[in-house]
Amino acid sequence: MAGLDTGRAIPVWLAEDDLGCIICHGLLAWPVTLPCGHTFCRSCLKDLWGAGAAGRRWSCPTCREGGAQQLQLRKNTLLQDLADKYSQAARELEAGPGPAPGPAPAPAPGPAPGPPRPAAPLPATAQKSITEVGRELSKLVEQVVDIIKSLQSQRHLPESGPDNDLSVPSTAFSGGVDLSLSSPKLVTSNTPERKKRDILHDLEEIQQKLQESFKWKAVLEEQTQVELLEAPSSSSCPLPGQSHPAPNGASRFAQWAISPTFDMRSLSCSLEISEDHRTVTVSHCLQSYSWSRERFSTCQVLCSQAFSSGHQYWEVDTQHCSHWAVGVASWGMSRDHILGRTKDSWCVEWKGTSQLSAWHMVKETILGSDRPKVVGIWLDLEERKLAFYSVANQKKLLYECPISASSPLHPAFWLYGLRPGNSLTIRQVKV
Repeated sequence: MAGLDTGRAIPVWLAEDDLGCIICHGLLAWPVTLPCGHTFCRSCLKDLWGAGAAGRRWSCPTCREGGAQQLQLRKNTLLQDLADKYSQAARELEAGPGPAPGPAPAPAPGPAPGPPRPAAPLPATAQKSITEVGRELSKLVEQVVDIIKSLQSQRHLPESGPDNDLSVPSTAFSGGVDLSLSSPKLVTSNTPERKKRDILHDLEEIQQKLQESFKWKAVLEEQTQVELLEAPSSSSCPLPGQSHPAPNGASRFAQWAISPTFDMRSLSCSLEISEDHRTVTVSHCLQSYSWSRERFSTCQVLCSQAFSSGHQYWEVDTQHCSHWAVGVASWGMSRDHILGRTKDSWCVEWKGTSQLSAWHMVKETILGSDRPKVVGIWLDLEERKLAFYSVANQKKLLYECPISASSPLHPAFWLYGLRPGNSLTIRQVKV
C-alpha cells in the first residue's frame, strides 16, 4: 500500500469482543462478511440459516437485512489474519511475560494485537528509561566528585597540558547535561590546583541541581497520585450543594439517587435483561429481538432515562462480570462503536487483565489494579462533571473528568460479550 511505513509498530486498542462472533461467542473462525457489513463464523451462519424460519432464513442475525435467496459466503481474509494474530498474542500472554512489543518475524511482519491493555506501552517504557538514565548520570557525577576530591588530597600534582587537562569532564558532560548548569570558571583557571577546585565546585552544583530535580519530580508524582486515587473522606469532604458533610453510614448522594432502567431499543441481540429492567446478562444464545437501527451490534445497552440538567447518582453491581465498562453516552452514539471510544461517551472499564481504566475519545487513563465491586456514577450537569466511585463502607473516588456533550446523556453499559452469564445490575442506593 503506497505511503504506508511497514517498519512502524502503532499501538491499537483491540478487545476479543472486536473479533468475536455473536452467534457462538467465540473468536471468528473462517469469517464471512455480509453485504450489510456484519461478520460471523461461516459455519455458525450456515447453521443458523439452516434452522431459520421461512421468509427470514437468509437475513443478518444482527440487523435482519437479507433477501429471499442464500448469499454466496466468501472468506474475509483480513479479519481471519487479525483473529489468528490475536490468538497467538493471547497464548504468548498466558505463557508469561515476553519481549517488548514490536514487529513480528517474517512472514507476518507487524505487531500482533493483544488483549485489552494500555493503549500505548512504548511511552511508558521510554519514560522509565529516561528516569534510569537520569539516576545513572547522578551516580556518575558523584563518582567524579569523589575522584576530584581524591586527587585534591595529593600533594604533587601533574602539570597542566593538552593531554592531561582536567577540564575534560566539562567536555564529557556537555553532551548530556544542560551547559547552563556549569560555570565559566571551568576555562579561566591557569593552574592545575585552581582548575580542579573550580571543576569540583561546578560538579557539586550539578549534583545539587540533579538532586533537587529528582525531589521535585517525586513530590509532583505523589501529588498526582493523591488527586487521582485518594478517596475524599465522608466525614470531611462535602459534596456540591452541601454546607456540611453527610453523617457516617448515610449515602452522601442519597438526595440525588436514581434507579434507571435498561432500554430494549438499544439492547444488543447478545444480551437479555431481567423483568424489572435493572439486570443485564450476556445471553447463551442469540436473541430474536425485532430489528431496530437503535440496537447495538456489540454487547452494549443504554438506559431509557436521559439527563440534560441537574444532578444524578446511580450505582452498578459489577461483581458478576469479568470484563465491563460503565458510564454515560448520548443516544446518538454509533451502534458499531464501544463505550468510551467516541466523543459523546465516557466510562471506566475493568479489564480481565486486572486493570481499571478510564476511557474517552479512544484515550485511556490507567487508574490502578484494584477491582471495585460496586461502582457509583455521579453526573453533575450543572458543573459539567462526571465522577466514578468505588462503593464500600465509604466511597472512594476513582476518576473525575469534565464532560462536554451537546445532547442529553444516558447511563451506558458494556459487558464482555464472549462470556455468557456475565451480568451487571443497577442496584438501589443505600441510605
